[in-house]
Amino acid sequence: MNTDYLFVYGTLLQNVNNNMSALLKTHATVISKGYFIGKLYKISWFPGAVLSNIKTHKVYGTLVKLNTAKTIFDVLDDYECFNPNNPKDSLFIRQKVTVFTKNNHVYNAWVYLYNQKVNQQNRIASGDFLKDAQS
Repeated sequence: MNTDYLFVYGTLLQNVNNNMSALLKTHATVISKGYFIGKLYKISWFPGAVLSNIKTHKVYGTLVKLNTAKTIFDVLDDYECFNPNNPKDSLFIRQKVTVFTKNNHVYNAWVYLYNQKVNQQNRIASGDFLKDAQS
């Protein structure tokens, strides 16, 4: 399994203007828009996604291929408050998921999943953080 793929759905999206999305623009190549099976929540100013077993629950975003995965993951793990040595207490965890792209390809990619309790009332039903942010 290629570990150079990352699926982004929130503040790491290229349309979001911050240092980390700018870093990805420089060090990653966009493969396709797509989704994975999960649910999306508004946590604060940022979203958090969790996995789901229901195929109609989709989290939309963008699949990218990282140019230098190890270096980028060191920076992103810190940004996402993921400690690989202590995942239980991490705000997000980095996990491999199946991503379905717009061009009907399937990839195994890393994604940062929210690792705390979620408030069901804060679910973003569309599964699209940018769509929700614009409404």
